[in-house]
Amino acid sequence: MKAAIHPASLLIRDIHTLVTMDAEDSRIRGGFLYAEGGEIKLVGERPPRNLRAARTISARHLVAVPGFINTHHHLFQTLTRACAAAANAELFDWLRTLYPLWARIDEEATHVAALVGMAELMLSGCTTTSDHHYLFPRGQTKLIDAQIAAARKIGIRFTATRGSMSVGKSRGGLPPDSIVQDEETILSDSERVIRKYHDPRPGSMVQVALAPCSPFSVSERLMQETAVLAEKHNVRLHTHLAETRDEEDYCRERFGKRPLEFLDSVGWLSDRTWVAHGIFFAAGEVRRLGRAGVGVAHCPTSNMRLGSGLAPVLALRKAGSPVGLGVDGSASNDSSNMLAEARQALLLTRLAHGAAAITVKDALHMATVEGARCLGRSDIGTLERGKRADVALFDLRDPAYSGAEDPVSALLLCAPTGVHTLVVEGRVVVEDHNLQTLSLDPILRRHRRIAARITCNPATFC
Repeated sequence: MKAAIHPASLLIRDIHTLVTMDAEDSRIRGGFLYAEGGEIKLVGERPPRNLRAARTISARHLVAVPGFINTHHHLFQTLTRACAAAANAELFDWLRTLYPLWARIDEEATHVAALVGMAELMLSGCTTTSDHHYLFPRGQTKLIDAQIAAARKIGIRFTATRGSMSVGKSRGGLPPDSIVQDEETILSDSERVIRKYHDPRPGSMVQVALAPCSPFSVSERLMQETAVLAEKHNVRLHTHLAETRDEEDYCRERFGKRPLEFLDSVGWLSDRTWVAHGIFFAAGEVRRLGRAGVGVAHCPTSNMRLGSGLAPVLALRKAGSPVGLGVDGSASNDSSNMLAEARQALLLTRLAHGAAAITVKDALHMATVEGARCLGRSDIGTLERGKRADVALFDLRDPAYSGAEDPVSALLLCAPTGVHTLVVEGRVVVEDHNLQTLSLDPILRRHRRIAARITCNPATFC
């Protein structure tokens, strides 16, 4: 009598190279992975003879790695890519140029922008993304809801951070008053979003974090009360920090503190927190971050694009801070490609510190294991028994990999390619380079029309 086949089972067999990213950094040639109900049940060299699954994938020419984890993004910014007026600006001028355009976003724009950014991430091998949505034009109250609906529709694992700005230009902040909210509104809606959407269970597809935007757009009170709220509901905290010298000068003038001192003073210096960019930390501050277990979302492409600087990645990792990768806003990158971001992290660190300073394994570790730590998740980031079945498979037959001796190094040393097959929670969401969960063309047409409206530029390709 044949054993019953689990209806939500998946077998990936004959994998050319299986990269588990486990503690032993196991790599298995010709291996297999078996999952049921979204959970990995078996990983090894050869599947049991009688093992059957509802879906079987032959991966003879594919490299399998844990799905990439994006720890910082602004999905709404896919609507203002390659903005000519901001093309050569540094952060503060870049923001001042784009804030008036972003003030035109609504629920539809946010939903469609999220779908496009998430699709781009998934096609690059990303299975989990966070997003830092901090901008709420007047009358727009359900933008986080629109993003979560997009994540559920497209099938990506999602950490939605309820971002916020409470200090507009009239109170000494950088953003215009029309896109900030008062503290009471922010805190009330933060609690609403947590209660409605946050799922702390293993395998959760949606989690919520709280994310006041930056020292130059929020009040001390908002930072303090957000930390209290996050502890009450056991959710994580996220913000931009130490991204530019302008930010450092602002913190000194307004708060009388450096950015990290400000973070500490409002109760954020803990392992509940991960920050974006983290470029301008002194050596002693790096050690403090490591001792506290604060994570850092390293955004190399955005940092280069805006000329912001180089994060002390090696020192942060040595100190004990998890360093994940973030593609950052798609108007400061201007893409949502996680494989390209991992490559940038590798190459930029080597440029600064030498070829031996960082390995391909290190960069992949940041894109997976350390990204999971930044998001506070122990159920993703590696391919081993008990973890969720989030797998990215890349095709070694692609012309970009032809002639490569080491198939794993090829992923980052050769030109970035699209993912061949992507699995999220045991479900195939990309197959043969094509998104399976929705039809992308009509969404892209809507996206281009909305982008043209927001930028008031009829020349935008629609």
